[in-house]
Formats: sequence, C-alpha cells, structure tokens
Amino acid sequence: MRRVLTTLMILLVVLVAGLSALVLLVNPNDFRAYMVRQVEARSGYELKLDGPLRWHVWPQLSILSGRMSLTAPGASAPLVSADNMRLDVALMPLISHQLQVNQVMLKGAVIQLTPQSEAVRKPDAPVAPRANSLPDVAEDAGWSFDIASLKVVDSVLVFQHEDEDQVTVRNINLKMEQDQHHLATLDFSGRINRNQRDMTLSLNANLNASDYPHQLTADIQQLNWQLSGADLPAQGITGQGSLQALWREEQKQLELNNLNLQANDSSLKGRASVLLGEQPKWVFDLQFDKLNLETLLPPQPVTTAESDTQLGATPPKQTRPVIASSDEAPDYNGLRSFTADILLKANTVRWRGIDFTNVSSQMLNHNGLLVISELSGQMGAGHISLPGLLDVRKDMAKAEFQPRLENIEIGTILQAFNYPIALTGNLTMAGDFSGDKIDADAFRRSWQGQAHVDLTNSRMEGLNFQQLVQQAVERSSNVKAQENFESATRLDNFTTDMTLDNGQLSLDDMQGQSSLLVLSGKGTMDLVKETTDTRFNIRVLSGWKGDGPLIEALKETPIPLNVYGKWQELNYSLQVDQILRKHLQDEAKRRLNEWADKNKDSQDSKDVKKLLDKL
Repeated sequence: MRRVLTTLMILLVVLVAGLSALVLLVNPNDFRAYMVRQVEARSGYELKLDGPLRWHVWPQLSILSGRMSLTAPGASAPLVSADNMRLDVALMPLISHQLQVNQVMLKGAVIQLTPQSEAVRKPDAPVAPRANSLPDVAEDAGWSFDIASLKVVDSVLVFQHEDEDQVTVRNINLKMEQDQHHLATLDFSGRINRNQRDMTLSLNANLNASDYPHQLTADIQQLNWQLSGADLPAQGITGQGSLQALWREEQKQLELNNLNLQANDSSLKGRASVLLGEQPKWVFDLQFDKLNLETLLPPQPVTTAESDTQLGATPPKQTRPVIASSDEAPDYNGLRSFTADILLKANTVRWRGIDFTNVSSQMLNHNGLLVISELSGQMGAGHISLPGLLDVRKDMAKAEFQPRLENIEIGTILQAFNYPIALTGNLTMAGDFSGDKIDADAFRRSWQGQAHVDLTNSRMEGLNFQQLVQQAVERSSNVKAQENFESATRLDNFTTDMTLDNGQLSLDDMQGQSSLLVLSGKGTMDLVKETTDTRFNIRVLSGWKGDGPLIEALKETPIPLNVYGKWQELNYSLQVDQILRKHLQDEAKRRLNEWADKNKDSQDSKDVKKLLDKL
C-alpha cells in the first residue's frame, strides 16, 4: 500500500511540474494576434484586448485579459465591451500548439444592440458565401481556435431599434454551450426596469445555429417572467410558457410558432410572425382558452361623478406621473408605424365584471387605419357584435363603431361602466357611433351617434309609475286603488330612438307597455353630470278599486309625469289635479248638454248652450 501511495504522489508531482513548466514555457500573449486575426477572419468583427494576457491555473486553466471590446465592421460603437474576460482552455491541446477554448466568460459586460453598433457594409464590399466560418489559412502558423461555451455574468444589454427608445436589460446571467454542429443550449436571466415598471425574465432554450447568420432557430422550452409597477394590477403579472422561434436574416423575418403561454390566470396558444422593415408587417393567429383582462389590465380610474360620491373614502392608487412634453404624440400614434393582420379567438373573456364566451375578432391595421371587421361574442343568453374602425392617419384620431346587441342584460352593462342607474332588462340595440378616443370616459363626453333600442322585461328601481299616479288620484278624489308596495316600474316592452351628442343623450318616441300601464314620452340625459329630464304620459290600466265613469276615464286618460334630477336622487311631478278638474268639467258639460237637449225649446236651454259654447 505504501508503494502505491508513493507512486501516486510521484505521478502527481510530475503532473504538477509538467503543468507548471508548460505554463512557464507557453506565453499566453503569443495567442493575442492569432485570436484577433481569427475573430476578424471568421466574423469580420474587430477584437481589442487591452493589457497583457496572463495564466490562471486553479481551479481551471484559464487565460485572463484586461478590458476587451468587440466591434462590428464600420460600427461607431462596440457590440460587446467588458472590464475583464476569462478564457478556459484545454490543457492537452497546448502540447501540440493548439488553443482550444472550452468557455469564454465575461463579467460586468455591456452588450449594445443599437444602430451605432450595427455593421456598416461598404457599397463595393463582396457578398460573403453561405458558410458558417472561413477555412484556416497558412498564416495561422500551426495554431487552431475553437470555442464550446460562453458565459456572461452580471452584465448589461442595451437594445434599441432605429429611432425608438432604448431598452436596458440588467443583471444578465447567460450560459451557452454548443457542439461541433453548432447545436447549443442556452440559459438566460435578466431584469428590465423602465417607466417605473420592473420585469424579471428567465428562459431555457435549445438553439440551432448551423446556418447562422442566415437562419437561427430556438426551441424555448421554459420561459418565465414577472412584471410589476405603475399602471399594472396590484398583484403584477406572472407568467410562464414555451414557444419556437425562427429568424431568417435575408428576409428579416421572425416567426413564433407553437406559442403556449400563461399570464396570471389567462392562457393562449397560436402563432405570430413579423417581417421587419421600414413598415413592419405583423401576422397574429392566437387562441385564448381564458382571457381575464381584469388581472392583466390596471384598475379602471374613478370617474368624476363617482369621486363626488366617495368623499372620505380611501383614495385610489396613484399611477405613474406623466412626463410633460411640448411634442405630445397623438393618441394611438404607434398604429402608424406597422401593418398587422390579427385573428383572435377566445373561449372565455372577462372584462369589467362581464363574462363573454365564444369571442371572435378579425382586425387589419394598415399604417394607422385599423379596420375591425369582426368583434363578437356571447354574453349570457345574448349576443354582441362590435365592428368598426379606428383611423389615426391624421392628427386627430377618429373611431367609428356599429354595435349590434341582441338580448343583452342592460343592468350588467350599466354596472360595468359605473352608471348608477337601477335598470334591468333584456336589451336589443342597433346603432352607429363615432368619437375621437376609445374609452368609457370619452364615450360619455365626446362621442356622437344614434341607435334604436328595444328593452323587454325591464324593471326600473326607485319609482313605481303606477303607484305614483294612483296615490295622486286618491289624494285628489274619492277613487281608491289596490295596495301596491313594490318600488319599481315593470314593463314588458319598451322602445326608443336614442341620439348621443357630446354627453347629451336624447330619448325620442319612448313607448312602453305592460299589463298594468302604458306610457309614451321623450327626454334627455346628461351622461357627464348624471342628470335626467324626462316627460312621460302614463295610462294606468289596472289596480283600481271599483268600477265607475271616473275610473274608466282614468284608464283612457294619459297623465303627464315629469322625472328629473340626479340619477341617484330623482324627483317627479304629476299633473293629476288638472286631469281630474278637466274630467269634472267634461262631465258637467256632458250633463248640461243632455239637459239642454231635453229642454231645447226653453230660454234657459238656449242660455246654457251659449254658456257652453264660450267654455
């Protein structure tokens, strides 16, 4: 046993001595010029190494350098720069004058994917063949060069597309390993902080760079992200998924296939592609199993009218401040810079407390003209369709929509858009509306349009029209009505023509009926101040006690009813006394006429006739 240990120790000493001798005999600076030439020959990039190269033996045989930079041909800024670089090399190839780099490690690097770091091709430059690398030449002086692994730690990536704002990715940690066929595995993580929003991102992928830079494919098996900050839901957005990406250099085309992504409780599948150029062309074909916009979009802002009624309540969460600019971009200005063909389908969608099913949408954007040929879905037992267009090609945006609603519960819509109107019923509507901005507050204030409305099985809480009329009649006459304790007006059918003009909603030719009453009328509503002024003519058909000429007359006589004031504090006025007085006058005239007809030969009869003619 002692001999075995002695032999092992002798071998270890020889190995250490041989390694030390090799390190002392081989100067790493001999590789400097060779590496620079090889990088330029194989990629065209310029490699700069500042300071001397030096060996680092433990725990891995490595070459350490000082500050380094890698610059594309003709670029004004380096693509990669780092304060130090480590090259992990294989020991045995050094014996035969071969430099085999197993791993390149950059720490604290700055990677710039900006227009300034892009290669600039000379007009008379030859076009390179479709090969991944150039063959070795005699001037290589017997050395060979190979890299199997790349590692980037605690670094920064700066990305900018043309004249757009820069995006900075911090805390980058990247590890990539490839084989001789340029098939690689990639692990990446980083963090983006921009506009008071923070996003952490990590992914694992398999890369195929055998035809790079002409083509690059990536199979992203695991993608994770977390997004939080201003103008986002309080819980943030957390997601994961997988996809396959394909980049074609000659066509400048990126394809995303087999998308399978989740964000909070929403999930989608499908594909997308973009053809980059002066006007990028996007194509989307996405299917959502569930799309919950309430967990993906920020909370809806409180309107002015709502805030007036919530004084003393907890103030809403503040959004990020708006940066003032003298050159403020028009609304939806981003639509001008690309074209897109979009096809979306969703099994379920939740938005503003409303659940939609079987949602389908088809849209086409052409440099600022967004045509929504289809946007439809089921809402409860009803159907909703909202085709239209958004034109932002000029300084002032213009939106036009033609809503078609069939058997939709109106109470759900009123509650979703924070209208304090206690009205329920099945709504059918066909309209045509236009405005300058697509949001609920703009619709209240600055939209215009017309629509025809049919409402069935409606119930309006707070005022019982039948009860109001009958109680007023009871106070002014000896007519009695049946007791009715319900504080709501029910109608089997109600129709009206609606006109919207900058917050003023006109209701014309209102017609409604039920087994209890019939009404007609017209009115106006102020959507901003949340006030109303409507005038009805009410005929109460049932609920009277007894049977007599006055009751029969009341059933046939429309009684004027004016409802006005704030939606939550409605006032009303009835003109029952005038109706009853007129009824008594008509009854008195009728009886006097009958008496005059019976005594038409007397002078008193003639005098009565003259008096009646004057009334």
